[in-house]
Amino acid sequence: MSRVLVTGADGFTGRYVIEALSRDGHEAIGTTRREGGPALVALELSDAEAVQRALETLRPDAIIHLAAVAFVAHGDLTEMFSANVVGTRNLLAAASAMDAAPRTVLVSSANVYGNATAGTIAETAPLMPANEYGISKLCVEHLARIWSPRLPVVVTRPFNYTGVGQSERFLIPKIVAHYARRAPRISLGNIEPKRDYSDVRMVAEVYARLITAAEPPEVVNIASGHSHSVKDILAIMTEITGHEIAVEIDPRFVRADEIMELKGDRRRLDESLPNLPNIALKQTLAWMLHSV
Repeated sequence: MSRVLVTGADGFTGRYVIEALSRDGHEAIGTTRREGGPALVALELSDAEAVQRALETLRPDAIIHLAAVAFVAHGDLTEMFSANVVGTRNLLAAASAMDAAPRTVLVSSANVYGNATAGTIAETAPLMPANEYGISKLCVEHLARIWSPRLPVVVTRPFNYTGVGQSERFLIPKIVAHYARRAPRISLGNIEPKRDYSDVRMVAEVYARLITAAEPPEVVNIASGHSHSVKDILAIMTEITGHEIAVEIDPRFVRADEIMELKGDRRRLDESLPNLPNIALKQTLAWMLHSV
């Protein structure tokens, strides 16, 4: 059994990671920026001294760093870079100062690839982020390279994923919520491009297993390896619910240079962590619908 520190444990992904770690017999210690509840420790990652004290006290065997501003359209760049870059730097510095450096799993994003590469994207693809969120995550990867001589670090690049508990600011929860209340119409962007969507439960399993993997990769995509368009998702939801919804295309959400298909190459993931749960998108959507 390992003692695992999970930052951002009160976020969408955090509770699933805590559950996965507990199933595997680990002791999970979650942190939050807010006042900690009975199972959470309050920790402001932008405070370097507080992070140092916390790691000296908690002495984790491994760290899964989820805490971040994860919404691409987040308007406060100062908050985004403080959380995503400064917080990560402080955590890596404190972890590397421990007597026994803990294996640290960092969450980057498929946004680091940007829009320059179409089709199936491997970890060797060029890194050309197209928005500030992607830039902040590329900074995280550069920090990992700086600290990796002193600390065993695994960088993950999750593609899109969803599940119960994700905010309706995100596309799929928005669609599911509209079907759940049998709304007559929904406003969306281009519904033809295909993207890679995973289930949060599979993603959480990846994070939990990476802390004990015998030979973890330095960088790994987290992806389903399949692609679906928004049009596909609407069709699946109609099949599940029997409800048809009118789609209004909002030109504000339509890009002239839209890439028609993006999906992750998951060969490295499968080689490193065989037998991951295989959860079809239809299963994920039905699970989300029945939880509303």
